[in-house]
Amino acid sequence: MKNKINDLENRIVIRHETEEEYHEVENVTREAFWNIYYPGSDSPYLVHIMRSHKDYLPEYSFVAVLDGKIVGSIQTTKAWLKSEDGKTEEIISFGPFAILPEFQRQGIGKFLIRKVEEIARQNKIKAIVISGNPSNYSRIGFVGSKKHFISDANGKYPATLLVKILDEADFGQKNLKFIESSVFGYDWHLAVDYDKNFKPKEKGYDYRQEEAYILGQAFL
Repeated sequence: MKNKINDLENRIVIRHETEEEYHEVENVTREAFWNIYYPGSDSPYLVHIMRSHKDYLPEYSFVAVLDGKIVGSIQTTKAWLKSEDGKTEEIISFGPFAILPEFQRQGIGKFLIRKVEEIARQNKIKAIVISGNPSNYSRIGFVGSKKHFISDANGKYPATLLVKILDEADFGQKNLKFIESSVFGYDWHLAVDYDKNFKPKEKGYDYRQEEAYILGQAFL
């Protein structure tokens, strides 16, 4: 297994996307999330509008290329932790984070996240906060945000709100609120319309939609 991972690491190239690859990257995201959370996917539109948003961080956003083919991508935005006294700490958040279905569970995602973490540590970013399935991220060091007294903007602790502390300095016992980029407040109808730019795919039910719904209703 270790040799397989080493071989993959030697073949994988983690780099920034080019403008000519925008559509391909959006399609990778579409394939990765199709029918996962609900019928279809709005991820391509989110990636599309994210690139021109003021909170987008291209220096933290990468594609994974395996044998010349883009097989994954990670998009990163600014985010903030707001304390009760009104002070804010700028951090980062990633997503959409996508790997083509046929290349999932091979370690490619870890290479992308590791690259983001590397740049974040260099820039003295204290934490990464994301929304995701704990079973996918706990194995690479993400924990429930409540462990660090980090709630969502409404003061609640969703089971899907995850954090990885990069700066070992103690966050203390003070309560913090996670504030995500306004780019996520997009119009769903525009996302549906944007999907017409891709080859037609059948929308339908997937058992993971129920899993996503249950997790989305769970709070700690």
